Amino acid sequence: MATGYYLIDNCILITLQIEHPVTDEEILAAFRIAEKKEQAFAWLVKRDQKKVYWLVRRMVLDHEDANDLVQDVFIRVWNSLSSFRGESRLIYWIYRIATNITLTFLDKKKRKAFLPLEEPGSELREKLYSGNFINGTAIQLTLQEAILTLPERQRLVFQLRYYDELPYEAMSEMLETSAGALKASYHHAVKKIEKYMIDHQ
Repeated sequence: MATGYYLIDNCILITLQIEHPVTDEEILAAFRIAEKKEQAFAWLVKRDQKKVYWLVRRMVLDHEDANDLVQDVFIRVWNSLSSFRGESRLIYWIYRIATNITLTFLDKKKRKAFLPLEEPGSELREKLYSGNFINGTAIQLTLQEAILTLPERQRLVFQLRYYDELPYEAMSEMLETSAGALKASYHHAVKKIEKYMIDHQ
């Protein structure tokens, strides 16, 4: 058995035991029953928390920032799950919440630093070079440097496709952008990254 999570008074607590992976349908059905609501949420957090963490972490790089934002994401999920219409997989709906919260966080940090919104800023680069985000080869570090040169929304598109392998149709719903535009954005991101990698060999 694995330890699960549930939320009371805006705090994620470790208490419940989860015996097996659960489907969207099982989670949603249990969430509609008052006495099973917290258990259903525990299943959801246990199943999807790691994916959400890495989606956020790749954008903000810092572990503490990512942890705080993931908690914000699941608080929002707890408060909104009853209105989920089931038009997509739950994880894609959660990713949409996570991307909105993360992009808002990054925009606020830039405004405080008086940076243009389209530039990543030196703080993210410093976190990358600190060694706390990646412990890998020089090529891996150069790849992460290249990704950081992308505008934030293009960086998000690249990471959702490259790391999470999301279909363009799911990304289209999440980001409210056409699949064709997302394909073009990903293609341009790949070209920029390839050029950066060649120039910094």
